[in-house]
Amino acid sequence: MLHMLNIQNLIELLKDDEYYDITIEVGEDPNVKIFRAHTNILCYRSPYLRRTIATNKKNNDNILTHIRLPKISPEIFQIILTYIYGGILSLNEQNVSENLKLLATADQLQLQELIDYLQKYLIENKSVWIKQHFELTHRTSFQSNNLLELQQCCTDIMANSPEQVFSSLDFTSLPEKSLVSLIERNDLKMKEIEVWERVLKWGLAQNPTIVSDPDTWKDDDFKIMKNTLQHCTPLVRFFSLSPKDFLFKVRPYKKLLDQQFYENLLGSYMNPDSKPSDDNILLPRNIKTNLNLDTKIVNLNIISTISRWINNVDYNNEFSYLRELYFPYEFKLLLRGSRDGFTPKKFHDLCDGKIGTVTFFKVKGTDEILGGYNPRNWITAGCYYNIRHSFIFSFKSKCNLKDAILSNVENAYYAIDNRYRNYGPSFGDLLIWAANESNNYEHILTKKNHFKKKIRDDGEFSIEDYEVFQIIKR
Repeated sequence: MLHMLNIQNLIELLKDDEYYDITIEVGEDPNVKIFRAHTNILCYRSPYLRRTIATNKKNNDNILTHIRLPKISPEIFQIILTYIYGGILSLNEQNVSENLKLLATADQLQLQELIDYLQKYLIENKSVWIKQHFELTHRTSFQSNNLLELQQCCTDIMANSPEQVFSSLDFTSLPEKSLVSLIERNDLKMKEIEVWERVLKWGLAQNPTIVSDPDTWKDDDFKIMKNTLQHCTPLVRFFSLSPKDFLFKVRPYKKLLDQQFYENLLGSYMNPDSKPSDDNILLPRNIKTNLNLDTKIVNLNIISTISRWINNVDYNNEFSYLRELYFPYEFKLLLRGSRDGFTPKKFHDLCDGKIGTVTFFKVKGTDEILGGYNPRNWITAGCYYNIRHSFIFSFKSKCNLKDAILSNVENAYYAIDNRYRNYGPSFGDLLIWAANESNNYEHILTKKNHFKKKIRDDGEFSIEDYEVFQIIKR
């Protein structure tokens, strides 16, 4: 029960039949009821009623003002009047749809306190009901710009459980605003080709005279559809699609896309040496995955990129980081410096003998991430490991994959440095060590010698943290 005021005399005044100065006709035949009320109270509690009363007020003070509210049910208005006079609201716990109607009425009458309270109540207490009656809730929330919290709740449900929503909702009936708020999300749990297919289906539903086969479209049909989808197409991650999906499901609709954007997209599939010309190309969505990633340094986009490099999947393609996320491996955390310590001894205790590891270093004072891949095991062998398939890398940040540097081995004999016990996970051009194995690391540096590309300017630097993962085939 919500108590905004505690003025019992006003509740008694509402029941009084003698001093009212306005009548309100509420509802439509056959469910119509006339309420008696007081102009001053209504005007000061509801901006909407203030405007309506001003429009209908009679010049002769002896004639009662009479207004009509046909779109509100008498039952709901009775609850509203009690709230307006006494600040008291009793919610029907069993009939949530009635509470939704109450919210819509509060919005119409511009009762902001009541709007805020009802939204919070429904979201926190009736989430199961909202999912079960999603279409009604969604339709109600998007009828007004004042119901932003409920709109956000509906959009969250759509993003996390799109299959459930689409099975209970006529997707093509979504308002454009709702569709845009959904497809712009990074956490939308849908494959990108499905997003594109849904967008096309929605656009066709808005233009029923246009047939579904794009081969039959005339230039005017493309112009109409392009205009209809102008706020949606920029939010589709076209670079994440497979070559097959691009060929058969995007190319026929190329006139819906900006010409330069399409040429860049085409080049990403046809010419591996071409580079993105637009800094604002959207990264792949964080699609639903059962990958269990325990990290303080990297994200799924970096893990996907590293996995592609390990498996030689598009590793020379400048657009590979924009493709759909790729998770053929589990990344099992073996060591985190901030958790386990920054000594070579701890590294060898936790990581020696583990086949196939990836190390990440977070550079102190920047967002930069460096690291390397060792296909074999770490061990104090008194020598280098000759490994052809090792590599080192750098990222400007975990959100900037465009400028990532992959450096493959040039002189495989010096790929992995397993010479000393006081070394941490060291590669030919990326070394970390301490004076002895029990000391914290005192030196970490990059120096181009044995790998093909320089991943950072030569010299020493400090790290905030580092993590070592063992990769395990899923």
